[in-house]
Amino acid sequence: MSTILLTGFEPFDGADRNPSGEAVTEVARTYRGPHQLVTATLPVAFARAAERLRALIDEHTPDAVVATGLAAGSDRIAVERVGVNLMDARIPDNDGRQPADEASEPGGPAARFATLPVKRIARALDDHGLPARLSLSAGSYVCNHVLYTALSAVRGDARAGFVHLPWSSSCAPEGAAHLPDEDLARAVGVVIDHVFEPEESHPGGSVW
Repeated sequence: MSTILLTGFEPFDGADRNPSGEAVTEVARTYRGPHQLVTATLPVAFARAAERLRALIDEHTPDAVVATGLAAGSDRIAVERVGVNLMDARIPDNDGRQPADEASEPGGPAARFATLPVKRIARALDDHGLPARLSLSAGSYVCNHVLYTALSAVRGDARAGFVHLPWSSSCAPEGAAHLPDEDLARAVGVVIDHVFEPEESHPGGSVW
């Protein structure tokens, strides 16, 4: 049995809820697949999120890490391809820290590529009627920091990646793009179902 570490985030930037954390909680409640799921809600704080993630990886030695977060303003599920060695925060994190042009890992490579089969996952989401796209940038806030950290912390041939989710219908601010709550949880489940599959050879980086 393979172990998958699945994470979402707590609320931030004055919001009462974060759909990524809620989707992870729902998947943990309903998952009946062949893998062992370890789930966690990470703080939206650069230092504490990385520390918590590394501790979870050390404790559980997962075969894959799937981290999720909120992409406010997006109307699609974004499967991230690259984590960059950069912390450059538009707003303070939940600990009040607002780094500018700082390295996620001093001395680390400029970028690390997600090791999930990102094209296959994006295709699978689309096949399930869930709007999805490949994304070349996870930004420079805590989501990107978590992706970069996960790729550094996993052991051996364990896989790691990040999926950005839109707002859920039940907690989206007025006028914001959103998807139904059940679709976000379903999307996370689809990702989990495909993490150990080989990448597909479909050319190009856009989504289908």
